[in-house]
Amino acid sequence: MEIKGTSAIVTGGASGLGEATANLLASRGSRIVVLDMQDDRGEAVAAKVNGAFVKADVADADQVIAAVEAAKEMGPLRVLVNCAGIGFAQRTVGRDGTYDSAADLDAFVRVVKINLIGTFNCVRLAATAMSATDPLDSGERGAIVNTASVAAFDGQIGQAAYSASKGGIVGMTLPLARDLAAVGVRVNTIAPGLIDTPIYGSGEQSEQFKERLKRDVVFPDRLGYSEEFASLALELVTNSYMNGETVRLDGAARLAPK
Repeated sequence: MEIKGTSAIVTGGASGLGEATANLLASRGSRIVVLDMQDDRGEAVAAKVNGAFVKADVADADQVIAAVEAAKEMGPLRVLVNCAGIGFAQRTVGRDGTYDSAADLDAFVRVVKINLIGTFNCVRLAATAMSATDPLDSGERGAIVNTASVAAFDGQIGQAAYSASKGGIVGMTLPLARDLAAVGVRVNTIAPGLIDTPIYGSGEQSEQFKERLKRDVVFPDRLGYSEEFASLALELVTNSYMNGETVRLDGAARLAPK
């Protein structure tokens, strides 16, 4: 699918995976809406790619619609890449065995709301706009790439909420692809492993932590790069025969329990 002259929405586009994806899509001629909650970073990335920044919570329908409408003003909306997400670790049962020390249910709900429900919210609204565009010669109207995680398959201790949210994204990939085939929209998912993004911080302690993280990576002997995620996202967007698939991007890593 040709993306030159189209518009694209990248959620979580202010940093990390989303920023790298916004940069690459823009270099191929797509106009980018950076959807994020980080004002300064979002504005900076949007300016760099000659796009637009929309501050939005991915789980808020009105705010996502505003981003979709902003994209439509820049060109036919053909691309959505969902990179927004959160995660933190908590054990299901506390050490003292009291109900009060059990996992925080509100925290579990928040992770699922942003990662899973937010992804679906963006898909349903962007796909609605895509369905109203003129089809390309291939019959395509758009392509969507969602971001899961290898934690969907081998989640570690303390990752119940995160793994559940990312497993949900994997689980809805094929049903979404089948559903949106009626309007010519493809859906694929990337399940990244250990990618070197700003989430790990910087400095000597950060580097030592990342050095320990890569123990489960088979080859190459390093964490992944955001640009490698972006390259795969671009392939999933432009390769018209890629549909309904979840692709691990992890250097053959299989995560240990902890």
